[in-house]
Amino acid sequence: MAGYIHTDPFDTGTLAVGTIHRLSYEQYGNPNGKPVIFLHGGPGGKTSKANTTYFNPTIYRVILLDQRGTGKSHPKTELRENTTPNLIIDIETLRTHLQISKWHLLFGGSWGSTLALLYAQSYPEKVHALLLRGLFTTRDTEVSWSRGALGAANIFPEAWERFLSFLPVHERGDPVAAYYKRLTGDDYVVRVAAAREWNRWDMSIGSLRVDESSFLALEDEEWSLAHALMEAHYAVHHFWLEEGQILKSENIERIRNLSVTIVQGRYDMVCPPQTAYELHRALPRSTLIWIPDAGHSGTEPGTRAELLKACDRYALDPI
Repeated sequence: MAGYIHTDPFDTGTLAVGTIHRLSYEQYGNPNGKPVIFLHGGPGGKTSKANTTYFNPTIYRVILLDQRGTGKSHPKTELRENTTPNLIIDIETLRTHLQISKWHLLFGGSWGSTLALLYAQSYPEKVHALLLRGLFTTRDTEVSWSRGALGAANIFPEAWERFLSFLPVHERGDPVAAYYKRLTGDDYVVRVAAAREWNRWDMSIGSLRVDESSFLALEDEEWSLAHALMEAHYAVHHFWLEEGQILKSENIERIRNLSVTIVQGRYDMVCPPQTAYELHRALPRSTLIWIPDAGHSGTEPGTRAELLKACDRYALDPI
């Protein structure tokens, strides 16, 4: 499936939040259409026009938001006032600012799926449906799957060895903390080098078939630093959430009546597929779509096709 082609955004803007940050957002498609917000991954990712490809521009009003400190938002890589609760409030602030009465669809992949779930649990009356890809709920077991000695490290041992070898032997037991120390240090050269190795590991396990050309992005120092720093910043602080918070019964109950579609790569090495299965079992109105030949990336053919289909199905739902 080729996906949809959008013209330039019909609206771009910035939104002041807190005392420091100005968020960048763009709107595409039909100004009077069904509002969908695309929540990017990371933490530390960003949006681009390519993210609109899933949404029929005649039906959807597509909102792209760069989270605090990332993308076109300012100040870049700012860690102050940059927590998960801040980001959830930002989504609601943006909804109010854009005079959207209710989100027709929250579309979130990876970290974006975390934000979609947390927002829906905070404001269930403001959400019609969730479309989640590469599910992540921040549990310690999920973080260990991608950044611990068990899990992805056993599938990609040579890449894991390189990831660890950047660190002194005595700090390799907690690579997240060790990398964070370097990413927040005063030596710019060390910060860039740490960011590249942090991101190289992410990219090495991000899809079933790795595109070697994707590693060229590591040469972009601005992107590399922002992505690695934000991921480590959130991980080292346990995402400012209680362990297992999203899947707790009282929080699941708040979204029990929402329509939820989960698209999950069977061989996801970044976010363990077990989490998608647990969420699906907990939500009676959810649909879980396994992609048998995919890993974590939303651009893998099978995953992309199912995301397009799901967006087309939700396009038919009444407002």
